[in-house]
Amino acid sequence: MTSGEADVSRRLISGPGTLLVWLYGVMVVGAVSRSVYQISTEFDRAPLAYALSAVAGVVYGFITYTLVRGGETARRVALVCCVVELLGVLTVGTWTLVEPSAFPDATVWSDFGMGYLFIPVLLPLSAIYWLRKGAPKGDAA
Repeated sequence: MTSGEADVSRRLISGPGTLLVWLYGVMVVGAVSRSVYQISTEFDRAPLAYALSAVAGVVYGFITYTLVRGGETARRVALVCCVVELLGVLTVGTWTLVEPSAFPDATVWSDFGMGYLFIPVLLPLSAIYWLRKGAPKGDAA
């Protein structure tokens, strides 16, 4: 790891980056435990909702890992994942409002994360800002 990569790594998990890691970690536990319970006990009731909650948990876990890992490659991967996460939240959030019958039970991203105090929509926005701010000077990614 070069000194530049160490600098990027340090910046990703310092200050607001530490809060992002903590919040993503909480979301991993919430989404994964919820989906594991729902998939194992009542999957036939709302398979799409429970599967989407599991996907959200995996995405949160991967973002948490990349933030902790640090380095320029991890920053870029985390940035892409956060954009994908935001698109997922916006898509599922809109879908649950437009066609609520498709979701007999809520997902983590239902109604833009209202059941989680809108953290699912605010978290990727905050992370995208933080990851872009941590980019090396002259890097547009």
